[in-house]
Amino acid sequence: MKRIEAINDFVIKFANVNGSGSASANELFAKAILRMGVPVSPRNIFPSNIQGMPTWYEARVCEKGYLGRRGGVDMMVAMNPQTWDADVAEITPGGYLFYDSTRPIPAAKFRQDIEVIGMPLTEISNNTYAEPRQRQLFKNIIYVGALSVLLDVEAEVFEKLFAEQYRGKEMLLDSNVRALHLGRDYAREHLQAPLGIRVRRADQVGDRIFTDGNSAAALGCVYGGATVAAWYPITPSSSIPEAFQKYCDKYRVDPETGRGNFAIVQAEDELASIGMVVGAGWNGARAFTATSGPGISLMTEFIGLAYFAEIPVTLINVQRGGPSTGMPTRTQQSDLLSCAYASHGDTKHVLLFPEDPHECFEHAAAALDLADRLQTPIFVMTDLDIGMNQRLCRPFAWDDARQYDRGKVMTAEELEAGKDFGRYKDVDGDGIPWRTYPGTHPTKGSFFTRGTTRDPYARYSERGPDYIYNMERLCAKFRTAANLVPQPVLRGAARPTPLGVIYFGSTSPAMQEALDVLTASGVDLDAMRLRAFPFPEVVDSFIAAHEQVFVVEQNRDGQMHAMLVNELQVDPARLVKVLHYDGTPITARFITQAIQTHLQGARATLKEAA
Repeated sequence: MKRIEAINDFVIKFANVNGSGSASANELFAKAILRMGVPVSPRNIFPSNIQGMPTWYEARVCEKGYLGRRGGVDMMVAMNPQTWDADVAEITPGGYLFYDSTRPIPAAKFRQDIEVIGMPLTEISNNTYAEPRQRQLFKNIIYVGALSVLLDVEAEVFEKLFAEQYRGKEMLLDSNVRALHLGRDYAREHLQAPLGIRVRRADQVGDRIFTDGNSAAALGCVYGGATVAAWYPITPSSSIPEAFQKYCDKYRVDPETGRGNFAIVQAEDELASIGMVVGAGWNGARAFTATSGPGISLMTEFIGLAYFAEIPVTLINVQRGGPSTGMPTRTQQSDLLSCAYASHGDTKHVLLFPEDPHECFEHAAAALDLADRLQTPIFVMTDLDIGMNQRLCRPFAWDDARQYDRGKVMTAEELEAGKDFGRYKDVDGDGIPWRTYPGTHPTKGSFFTRGTTRDPYARYSERGPDYIYNMERLCAKFRTAANLVPQPVLRGAARPTPLGVIYFGSTSPAMQEALDVLTASGVDLDAMRLRAFPFPEVVDSFIAAHEQVFVVEQNRDGQMHAMLVNELQVDPARLVKVLHYDGTPITARFITQAIQTHLQGARATLKEAA
């Protein structure tokens, strides 16, 4: 058997039982590698119950800096008997299996083409600790200690992490360090180390930070001027308002009075939460809600009201698997259509597609500006993979002198001077009318807010021409939005090519690696990462410049593909769907194989035709 040999380039996967405390230990392992200057990208795959069900934690270690899932597992840490067979089967030939050998396992349960490392973890833990919960929790730290020897990770890095985590809690610090060295001592005395895969100090992390998208979006809302959040708990978005609360306690408190300058409401349901946000936006506050697909479904009528009454609203949708409850703790990009056209009647909404926590921060702040500027709902379309998994990303840029873009707001002085105010009147051709805040002037600038049709001066009207005027103005505003939203990012191939690829959001990390692999195999593609809807003109030009364009997304029905065809009048035959929707983040190998398979099939068809 030829075992896998690699330094700073491997995938390790932990198979555990949910509720066992393994997540903290596995995260500790990933952070230790990061502290050695080696980029690591972990992903937690967990069930939707509290405990007892299988959970996995996959860490991609890659000195080259690829942060997407590669595909394949080089080492499996198998701690769950329920999933043993599937976990062992997942290991790449020549890879490694680390397991708890306290109880004997039949030889038939192992593979001949992998290296097996057994360690009596339960026995060691039981002999050391008396309390059952301690036995379970410290068993996780013991296997981390053993792995640190097997993979050549420095003990001092773990000790420093413990010191930071348990500062002022010396008892916890000492007990965790002890458990770590129990594992290290056993591995040094009884196991052959290091393995063929190992970690070596590098300097490839730089000034990047390690955070999750939900925390980043919450901080972005603070930076963007949000003072109101209303929400109802739903996985995987609940940590956004929780983090917003934490950041507001730090940045939204009056230093003189000690009073908070913010309002955060956990509403009784999603309908109430979006209603509160619409009311706050109407009143001039910057407000947002955070939810997921089922919440969007419930909020649809209020979203339509905000669209038609033209009230600024920001919605952060951390997408998950659907329909219905679907897979609430798995990731997808399956709410594109439901958000882009949310509400009955003719509606179109602005969507932003962040690729990582850095853009979650940027886009959350930008969404609040866009909502005011365009006077409409803005959706930040993140997902579980970005939102709940920690990722290396560029540090956030915070400018204390930042000025909020409030858009067209008429002042009391302008009203007093006799400036014409028509709440729904297009005065300069961009489709965006002027508005006033409640109470701006004692006698001027007031209007009746309604979800029914009206004329340009907000007077009730069922006249066809008034309705058409308003609907066409909303279309003009949507066209204006295409120039205001974050623009696409282009990556040109080294050589001219008739092939292109379009991708967005959380597909980005895997796509970067797939493009490099495809180029190395002789397949050149021009690439465009979409960052927003409506699509700027450059998207149409990009598609027109290529004979075929692959559209990579994580849903069953090709929702981005459908939007491109619908909005740009593109011939569907020119767009090739690359769809991944099993609930796990897309891998570079999946993308590469899908594109290569399609091209091979196309070449075979041409050959037969000839």
